[in-house]
This record gives sequence, structure tokens and C-alpha cells, in this order.
Amino acid sequence: MEIKRYEGTGRMSRAVVHNNTVYLCGQTHAEGDVKEQTEEVLKKVEDLLNKYGSDKNHILSANIYLRDMKDFADMNSVWDAWIEDGNEPARACVEARMARESLLVEITIVAAVK
Repeated sequence: MEIKRYEGTGRMSRAVVHNNTVYLCGQTHAEGDVKEQTEEVLKKVEDLLNKYGSDKNHILSANIYLRDMKDFADMNSVWDAWIEDGNEPARACVEARMARESLLVEITIVAAVK
């Protein structure tokens, strides 16, 4: 099967489509508190999924990285308002060192093509 890579930087692709599955690289936003960053990241996720043939209701799995687990409840309040009942993906959330000090959350997504 063909592998399609989109928006490559020489280091990574923002999206890869293979076997009717969309893989998104980690999405971040470096401004605001964890709620604001989560909102912006989820907007990016939704835009990329729509651009490459999927949407948030077709998300299969999500990996969420938080700089500090104290932000878990705040991040979840945004996530829970965004994801629709009945379309909850498999999900993991872990505390992680981030690439930049200003990053509080990073989300990677795997979704089915519509």
C-alpha cells in the first residue's frame, strides 16, 4: 500500500496517510495556560484531520503529553467539551519533558479516513 506524507520538514511530516489511517505528528501551541493551549492544539488537530480526509469523530487513538500532571483536570475539561459522546478514542496521558519551556501540552492523533 502507498504511504503518503504531507507537509514534510526534512525531519518529519505533519501528517502521514497509510492504509486508510491518518497519523498526525505532535501538535502544540506555545502561548497561554494549559486550557488555552489545549483549545488551540485541538483546533490544529481538527483542521489537519479535515484536510487529510478524516475528522474528530474518526479518531482511533490519542496520546497526550503534559508538562505537569497538575494540569490534567484543566486539560480534560477542554478535551471533554471537544470530543463527542460515543466517539471517544483510546487515549493515554503522561507527564513529559517538553521541547520548549512554554509548551504545556502536546497531542498526537491516529484516525481513520472517512
